[in-house]
Amino acid sequence: MKWRGTSVDSSELAAPAGSLHDQLCEIKANIAQYVKPEDRAIQERAIATLLAAGTAAKALPVGASAPAFNLADQNGRMVSSADLLAQGPLIVVFFRGRWCPFCMTSLEAWREVLPKIEAAGAKLVAISPQQVRHNNFTTDQHKLRFPVLSDPGNLTAKAFGIAYRVPEEQESLYRRIFVNLPHLNGDESWELPLPAVFLIGKDGKCLFSESIEDYTVRSEPSKVLSALPQ
Repeated sequence: MKWRGTSVDSSELAAPAGSLHDQLCEIKANIAQYVKPEDRAIQERAIATLLAAGTAAKALPVGASAPAFNLADQNGRMVSSADLLAQGPLIVVFFRGRWCPFCMTSLEAWREVLPKIEAAGAKLVAISPQQVRHNNFTTDQHKLRFPVLSDPGNLTAKAFGIAYRVPEEQESLYRRIFVNLPHLNGDESWELPLPAVFLIGKDGKCLFSESIEDYTVRSEPSKVLSALPQ
């Protein structure tokens, strides 16, 4: 997978195995060597805009009832949150898309802890606004063994309170470096979800909630696993 706007493969930017935080910091530091300072400034201003708007504060809080969803997985099969919750707690990871190396590194970290999640009797799904075929590419390329769901129009992300419209300056940058969200997501909204993780109990109540305006920062899986019911 290419970091758009450069010839650098994101797999070459990933740090050796360690905490997700360390890997993301290494990616960020290495990308800084290849991305123009003016383009980095656009990304930083976009993050600042989301922070100033308090975007993450609008996310589903702990204790609230989680919205139900029924979405197509990477193979086009419908996956129901109600069916998953009937089997145990559910971890829901929202990501922006396969074009984002921070997202892909995060999903690979979740791939590595999947045995622990299953041993705890829980389920894991990831959700993005990408069309099914792009989620299929994602799971195949990154060897993911959990459902990666397509959220058309970010309707589920909106229900969880984490959808936002890409700032115009950032949209212009993405168009210039060939991050074609209309092609990937199948609509012209230029909307994305904040990177976010929710843990939902069998009763449908939210047990853990973390959404982050800065796309270079992600929830540590170990932190979420520690919130799983014993």
